[in-house]
Amino acid sequence: MTIAPERPTDTSTFESLDPTSGAVVGTFPVHGEDEVRAAVQRARTAAGWWQELGWAGRRARLDAWKRLIVQRSDELAELVHRENGKPVTDARLTEVTLPVDHIAWAAKHAPKVLGPRKVPAGLMMANQAASLEYQPLGVIGVIGPWNYPVFTPMGSIAYALAAGNAVVFKPSEYTPAVGRWLVDTFSEVVPEQPVLQLVTGFGETGAALCRAGVDKIAFTGSAPTGKKVMAACAETLTPVLMECGGKDAMIVDDDADLEAAATAAVWGGMSNAGQTCVGIERVYVTEKVYDEFVSRVTAKARKVTAGSSYGPITMPGQVDVIRRHIADALDRGGRALTGGSITGGLVEPTVLVDVPEDSLAVTEETFGPTLTIAKVRDVDEAVERSNATTYGLAGAVFSKKRGVEIARRLRTGMTSVNQVVAFAGIPSLPFGGSRDSGFGRIHGEDGLKEFTRAKAITRQRYPLPVPLLSFDRTPKVDALLGRAVRFLHGRG
Repeated sequence: MTIAPERPTDTSTFESLDPTSGAVVGTFPVHGEDEVRAAVQRARTAAGWWQELGWAGRRARLDAWKRLIVQRSDELAELVHRENGKPVTDARLTEVTLPVDHIAWAAKHAPKVLGPRKVPAGLMMANQAASLEYQPLGVIGVIGPWNYPVFTPMGSIAYALAAGNAVVFKPSEYTPAVGRWLVDTFSEVVPEQPVLQLVTGFGETGAALCRAGVDKIAFTGSAPTGKKVMAACAETLTPVLMECGGKDAMIVDDDADLEAAATAAVWGGMSNAGQTCVGIERVYVTEKVYDEFVSRVTAKARKVTAGSSYGPITMPGQVDVIRRHIADALDRGGRALTGGSITGGLVEPTVLVDVPEDSLAVTEETFGPTLTIAKVRDVDEAVERSNATTYGLAGAVFSKKRGVEIARRLRTGMTSVNQVVAFAGIPSLPFGGSRDSGFGRIHGEDGLKEFTRAKAITRQRYPLPVPLLSFDRTPKVDALLGRAVRFLHGRG
């Protein structure tokens, strides 16, 4: 059964459309403030039940959900294809294989990462037994994106559930059918309580979720929308986790494997029609290998076909952004070595060179199958240009000798060396950025802790002969304390 707010008779609806054909995928209610608040209230009760299951009970349910997703993977991949537009083969990889791996990791590692553990009390408090544990927040609101409608929200949903929280999920208005599928399958393995619920609608529904009394909001989307989410959450001091996109760069050094770098650049920039927050939009190549690299990228990009290698642009308004960025680059002296044309929602793979650094295609998130490639004198200039952005999400470096060294200099939350976006497929690594790319982390230990509160507990094992935490403390005791502090911390 579907555990979601019942659709009231007076609520308006909206349709989810296939971005390729325009066919209706499904019709969904626009949930208002009352319906969203009711869902959160139900989640509050469900959270208590879910927490009482304990680590083993929750892991068993999450593992069952993982198995069900795998068993019905063809169904999910086809649904993602119809509603999001990406090829079925890509949907199987990014929307089935990677998400179930994250579910498995979160369920397995939650007890060790979050469970009670002893910590040293130190010499000054040696009579105390100290312990630390991470307790679930309660109810988490997840506002998901349309570009990766399973993988991205699952980074919050799976980790929040594994940590012991209930979740109210508001998917993008462009992919509500995928969100409903996830909630329906979870309810098959957890039919007792509405631990994972669905609310659907537009920005107003997301704002209602922010104000509905959740204990935290996990948001993925654009920086402007993220600011609106934060403003709504500020009204109730609701904490937020923000993942707000990027303008990720790749650096190609003199000693790079140019074939591998070119392959990665084309995939990183064009897969999913470029609609990837951690995809590659800018490439900085040292002058020694620039010409050869551009030649290889251009040849590979010409073999990529819009409509088969990748699907259409999912959000119609994004087409205008892509068109504007390409036009601005060309008007200001840039050259399109491939592509540059747009037919309906299909954007040809576009490789741009000689583009000024202050052009829209370099400074703003394009979110389309485009790459700007720039020649730099050396890696130092490449790093400087890569960091000259308000974003700080991810990036890539290709260098045989200095890859990790260069990666450390990039002001991003994640960097792959001699590959692109590899970090997204490693569940133990945190995922997130800084500056306009947001803050907070999903995935890994940090992702589990993101949906908890640290709980510190001390237990006195025996009283000290000298009372420190008492008004009965004497001048003699103060003198002893002073000498002890100097002995422990005042010596050179």
